[in-house]
Amino acid sequence: MKNQGLLFIPDISGFSQFVHETEIDHSRLIIQELLEILINANHLGLEISEIEGDAILFYKFGNPPELKDLYQQVEIMFKEFHRSIMVYDQRRYCQCKACISAVKLTLKVVTHYGEFTDYNVKNFKKLIGRDIIVAHQLLKNDIPQHEYWLVTQNLLSDEPLKFKGWMEWNSSTKQTENGEISFQYAQLGQLKNEIVLEPAAQAAVDTMTKMFSVQREYPTDIITLFHATGDFKYRHRWQEGVKAVEELTHYLPRIGMKCRCIMDSGSVIIYSIDYQYTDYKIQFSEVDEKKTVCTRYTLERIAVKRTKLTLEFYLKKKLSGLLIFSIMDKRKKINAFNKSLENLESLAKELRIPTAVAS
Repeated sequence: MKNQGLLFIPDISGFSQFVHETEIDHSRLIIQELLEILINANHLGLEISEIEGDAILFYKFGNPPELKDLYQQVEIMFKEFHRSIMVYDQRRYCQCKACISAVKLTLKVVTHYGEFTDYNVKNFKKLIGRDIIVAHQLLKNDIPQHEYWLVTQNLLSDEPLKFKGWMEWNSSTKQTENGEISFQYAQLGQLKNEIVLEPAAQAAVDTMTKMFSVQREYPTDIITLFHATGDFKYRHRWQEGVKAVEELTHYLPRIGMKCRCIMDSGSVIIYSIDYQYTDYKIQFSEVDEKKTVCTRYTLERIAVKRTKLTLEFYLKKKLSGLLIFSIMDKRKKINAFNKSLENLESLAKELRIPTAVAS
């Protein structure tokens, strides 16, 4: 069976062309993250031949898998894909067209069994054969809605396809270079109703005591200032005491993202805990890993090119720690925050961000 095997292609669709370079870059990062989600959801031991734009060509030589096992693989990938974009839509910082549209992305899966073989070009393994062409041609069809599972006839048995009570199967054919290919397909959209998301976390400041706040106005728009403050990659450019930043999670800023700040006195891991956005006010908070220290950022639009930033510093409600801080550290911390706000002004002037996005 060396030259026979399963071809399994999950294909993402739904992104249109974007005007701003930032939106193009964000669509690329979102697709990259979703492709990794699909790869990590591979439970059948499928091998990857190549990543083809928004699709992955998986394969596995040998006898065809049981159809119920193949369906389980399709369901796992479909649910993990949509869970990821649902969570991103709830937690994203960004308001660009790419990030807003991410929740509308769809996933279709084409499965076909046939003849093909592999060959190596340096360190790359490629597939060749008539059925490789067939599988790719099956991706282009007249099926409405791009959230379906397509199964070619040579993977089907005489048993009825009863995986979910709501699933409706339809028969169709595709004219290819190698003749007419018969297949069946079913829409998968209702699987999204089975996805359960975790509830939103409690705001960190609700369990803490505010020690002080500082604020400053900047001659820049609210979106640019949000990029400067909310994106970890700029943190060492303005926050006093931070020498470097190592981003630990996520491609794009969102609730739950983490970074390690390399400080003069060591390092600390911080992560984003909450976020609210309107055109005139943006607010987000960051805590340390032990949830003992929290900084809340509030950006308020005063005019088109003028924004006020308020930083509030919180500590966990523990009397001894609050007393020690108020006596020994408060003045030093306030000075550092004010110096950070001063540093931020030059960074905000330097950044060139399309005002239609916030990421």
